[in-house]
Amino acid sequence: MSTEMNMNMDIASLRAAYLDGSLTVDALIDTILARTASDPHTVWIRRLSEAELRAYARALDGKSPQDLPLYGIPFAIKDNIDLQGIPTTAACPDYAFVPAQHAFVVQQLIAAGAIPIGKTNLDQFATGLNGTRSPYGVCKNAFDPAYVSGGSSAGSAVSVALGYCSFSLGTDTAGSGRVPAALNNLVGHKPSCGWLSASGVVPACRSLDTISIFALTAEDAEAVLRVAAVYDDADSYARPVQGHGFDFGRASHFRLGVPRAQDLQFFGNADAQQLFADSVATLQSLGAEVVELDFQPFLDTAKLLYEGPWVAERYAAIRAFFDAQPESALPVIQTIVGGAKKWSAADAYQYGYRLKDAKRRCDKVWQQVDCIVTPTAGTAFTIEEMLREPIARNSDLGYYTNFMNLLDYAATSVPVGFQSAAHSGLPWGVTLFAPAHQDGPLLHLSSRLQRARVSSAGKQALPPAWAAPAMPNGMVQVAVCGAHLQGLPLNWQLTQRGARLLQCTQSAPEYKLYALPGSEPRRPGMLHVASGGVAIEVEVWELPASEFGSFVAGIPAPLGIGPVKLASGQVVQGFACDPLAVEGAEDISAYGGWRHFLAALRR
Repeated sequence: MSTEMNMNMDIASLRAAYLDGSLTVDALIDTILARTASDPHTVWIRRLSEAELRAYARALDGKSPQDLPLYGIPFAIKDNIDLQGIPTTAACPDYAFVPAQHAFVVQQLIAAGAIPIGKTNLDQFATGLNGTRSPYGVCKNAFDPAYVSGGSSAGSAVSVALGYCSFSLGTDTAGSGRVPAALNNLVGHKPSCGWLSASGVVPACRSLDTISIFALTAEDAEAVLRVAAVYDDADSYARPVQGHGFDFGRASHFRLGVPRAQDLQFFGNADAQQLFADSVATLQSLGAEVVELDFQPFLDTAKLLYEGPWVAERYAAIRAFFDAQPESALPVIQTIVGGAKKWSAADAYQYGYRLKDAKRRCDKVWQQVDCIVTPTAGTAFTIEEMLREPIARNSDLGYYTNFMNLLDYAATSVPVGFQSAAHSGLPWGVTLFAPAHQDGPLLHLSSRLQRARVSSAGKQALPPAWAAPAMPNGMVQVAVCGAHLQGLPLNWQLTQRGARLLQCTQSAPEYKLYALPGSEPRRPGMLHVASGGVAIEVEVWELPASEFGSFVAGIPAPLGIGPVKLASGQVVQGFACDPLAVEGAEDISAYGGWRHFLAALRR
């Protein structure tokens, strides 16, 4: 790989270069130092010095990219997340402190070989979706510096888009990990709340916050998530990663929710409206069955975030500091955080009840769809427009984002195209979202959509797809060959446990099939043999691992569960038979499958 200024920063390209010896960590740092010698977009609050960067490089001496999944991969950190020995400011100089240790997530990434490049600019105290609310300067869009970058994770997004690093960490309470991604041609993944530890993060709304990931591709985001999503017992809001179940992101058919036309808002941006319609059509070509949804319950929920007492959490996060020196905050932050004092404890309870009701209404939609697509932001604004009406325009940017963490959903912003010259040719994105723990399917579908819609990532060419380490799916695949086949008497034992049919196929030609006597309904016994075997027709079903034990417990002797090899060579769980049980049983292998045997009996 070239170490010139055109070096691609995606994870797959860097790893390939490390593995073939064409790139060293020191050469990568040389490139980063050259690229970040100036800061015209006001990305950094504190970029690490050359000596500090070389120290992280030396920590990788003697280690191998084959052993560390993020070996030598550079990343940036939003400056409300701790990096040991480097001030955390939350974009407020008077608030700054020097942490004695890394934030938990930062530590996981560094242990996996990643190299921190610096601390990025943000809307002060992570309050805003635009990137203009910082005493360190307005962070500018990577594609047109006259436009907002999006926020509050402004510098984190722009640092990736400009090729300063491979990925970055932001935070997301109301859209801060998604809006900047859409405005800078990136993937922005807001994980399920609790998956990424909040230890070492300055909170905005502690009960709603999550660290988020900006990356050039969905595969890169999943690779980072796989490393970062480690359960932290010290974080009282942490929860373990759960399997996602049915992977709608890789399915040939899935159900996609789309808001009604009257619920969509593009703020007069016809380009964005067309890009959204085109993206829905692309998703249909990828297998989506579109289901039109009444989106008003989601929009009503979104209003609770800033029109209700959750804004008081922002005050609670910095209460002692804010009460002591409110003048240290920017005027717009003083207005927002100071206004939180009007809310009472009774208000918090009342709005908590309203949120419970809203979630009950919104969650009903998951009986109809697997995921939902919306614009990430209806339009983009110039910095001048934002500064002229900072609260109103910021609210417009959050139209599609503010409800997400309130309702405990996971979401991914995906780049889907560029606007016309009337909107400065800026990138634009849509958001795919689903219930908590559906991060894997969301990222898989995001990858397919991104590659169908765009040829660039940030400001570099879109790299080839690669197989990122997948998140656990929490599912077990089971091959069935008899009464559990679709339409036969015991199939309900699968379907009532949430199982889905994956494929109709054959076993490897290593089995014999017997009709066992004395059971009703009749059952076959499938026996692995050393020689003389044939291929047996089977169905492969996938069911949640949490249901697998009860399914197995209901299987009567002499049948059991064991490994079954498929014609493809894949080994899954399947029905096995005790060899003693087939003594005297009818060998029906010549039929090639249970259905053919039953059909012969009916003739």
